[in-house]
Amino acid sequence: MTDRILLGFDYGRKRIGIAVGQEITHTAKALTTLNSIEQIPDWSGIDRLIDEWRPQLLIVGMPSHMDSHTANEPHPLHDEVKAFGDQLGKRYNLPVEWIDERLSSLEAEEQLATSNKKKRLKRDKAQIDQLAAQVILQSYLNNIASL
Repeated sequence: MTDRILLGFDYGRKRIGIAVGQEITHTAKALTTLNSIEQIPDWSGIDRLIDEWRPQLLIVGMPSHMDSHTANEPHPLHDEVKAFGDQLGKRYNLPVEWIDERLSSLEAEEQLATSNKKKRLKRDKAQIDQLAAQVILQSYLNNIASL
């Protein structure tokens, strides 16, 4: 068992949700959502998180189609997400792994809907994005725990 720190990313053109996790505890928690300006990630915000958490691995959610008719076609955001993850890896000299992010935003919305949080937070897209990053990262941690 390793004790690496991981950061998880839910990439979007307007916002990027970010979560942190630990392999030793197999737990992930939502950290923050950074806004992108004209589809350019907030690299200074990501710099701060990398400096603060010092992760050894970065996990990026890769969108894919739910429909079996389009399952073999790349999702419209595939190339953008791949480019973002590749930039992460090069910029921070860290390995990047990809995980299917299907339904992560829906699961995040459901978590908010069943929580005791105020109604306005349940519709807050930034809150949903960081929870989606948590779902993505938790899914990754669950997968490696079962190996």
